[in-house]
Amino acid sequence: MSAAGLYVDVQGEGAPLVLLHGFALHGGLFAPIVPALAQTYRVHAVDLPGHGNSTTQAATLTDMVEAVAAVIAPLRQPVTVLGWSLGGMVAQRLALDHPGLVRRLVLTSTTPRFVTALDWPHAMAPQTLARFGDELRVSYRATLQRFLTLQVQGRGEGGVVGRDVLATLRDALFARSVPSESTLSAALAILADTDLRADAARVRQRALVITGPRDALTPSPAGEWLAQHMPTARHVSIEGAAHAPFLSHPVAFLAALQDFESDVDAPALRRA
Repeated sequence: MSAAGLYVDVQGEGAPLVLLHGFALHGGLFAPIVPALAQTYRVHAVDLPGHGNSTTQAATLTDMVEAVAAVIAPLRQPVTVLGWSLGGMVAQRLALDHPGLVRRLVLTSTTPRFVTALDWPHAMAPQTLARFGDELRVSYRATLQRFLTLQVQGRGEGGVVGRDVLATLRDALFARSVPSESTLSAALAILADTDLRADAARVRQRALVITGPRDALTPSPAGEWLAQHMPTARHVSIEGAAHAPFLSHPVAFLAALQDFESDVDAPALRRA
């Protein structure tokens, strides 16, 4: 389906669950866990503006948030939003700007601020992010391949290092339309400029923050900070995981989500 220029893949029946992906990718990245989620939820995997099959563009984080809000509003009930990486930042802002649309948050490998500051060491250096943008302009495909390699550093379930996860990510990257240079530049600017730390205490929705201790892009202490500063959040660290725990450690990831469900007003997630 399509709404507000965003492509949305919808599967399953039940309470609505909206999935928001990370930088330069698309909602198809969640495909390995959607069958399990769809046993309980009506899953809406969104392609963010300018990504995947979405036709609308977004120059700012607010633009992204408003586009996602336009998808959720017609559902006529508050939804659970699962945001990964950049998608987690969109989810945080959505919960603040449209609290009536968001019932709960699942924030995965994300952060309130992607780059370091004097009072924020849990991030990448601004120069690293800027260099990444320069490399994208010179060699888009090769740069994103290296970017994906960083996302699956760690050891997967069963002791398998992230080769299989990396193959899934690489296949997914070019399965839909490639983001334009302007889309990637705008998304990089969002990552460089956004700082949601001052707003964390205003996120009143129940939240689950999932991190991986091997994450080199959004270090685990950033997620721990979020869980400590959001009034009704809990933190789960998945041992051995890096930046994509729902792919490298799906059993542990779904178990964490099930535990989160067990003490709130939603049915328990049945794992496939």
